[in-house]
Amino acid sequence: MAGRLLLRGMLAGIVAACLAFLFARVFGEPQVNLAIGYEAAMDAAAGEPPEVELVSRAVQATAGLLTAAVMYGAAYGGVFALVFATAYGRIGRFSPRMLAMLLAGAGFLAVVLVPDLKYPANPPGVGNHETIGLRTAAYFEMVVFSICALIMAVLAGRRLAARLGNWNASLCGGVAFVVLAGLLQWALPTVNEVPDNFPAQVLWHFREAALGMQLVLWGSMGFGFGLLAERVLGRPGTLRHYG
Repeated sequence: MAGRLLLRGMLAGIVAACLAFLFARVFGEPQVNLAIGYEAAMDAAAGEPPEVELVSRAVQATAGLLTAAVMYGAAYGGVFALVFATAYGRIGRFSPRMLAMLLAGAGFLAVVLVPDLKYPANPPGVGNHETIGLRTAAYFEMVVFSICALIMAVLAGRRLAARLGNWNASLCGGVAFVVLAGLLQWALPTVNEVPDNFPAQVLWHFREAALGMQLVLWGSMGFGFGLLAERVLGRPGTLRHYG
């Protein structure tokens, strides 16, 4: 059963990645082009020669972006399916479709939104090559810690449910997650390398597009996988355990 869910998770992830690719092409690529233009203008003003393109910009924005998105979506879809198989029937009497949407929302919150509040996406022309190692390590630490904080909050909510009721226990778990996420963001180093003269509108729209692309990916993956999982597990009312 887990294998059947895994295949459907990867399929849902690939379809979601294609939708996210279309979103990025419409809303993200124009901002990338503007950022590249800014970077080229700064290099020209400093008397530096233009960088040699190993891969043309046209390929990067089409086949390259699509390939990366599909691989990303397939990997996330597979992991999503395994988490779903573990959670189904163990964290509440949810239908496959509802559980998939709840997990997608939780994944977007812990993997994307919380880390993005601390380390938002940056377009070309922003960032120092000498600090890329620090920035990458700090970002992935934020992702791992955010996932751990979410798991701890869910477990705390489940323990309190019998004493406080589901609603109050859920509120306590949510508060616990917010507190833990806030402490993690405070503890990790702050990195701000946006040049003073970088166009604020380009930066804002790029970050909006990056966050929107992730929202499309997680939302459509949760919805699509829920429909596919329901065909495997049956309609609500036949709750079973897997994993």
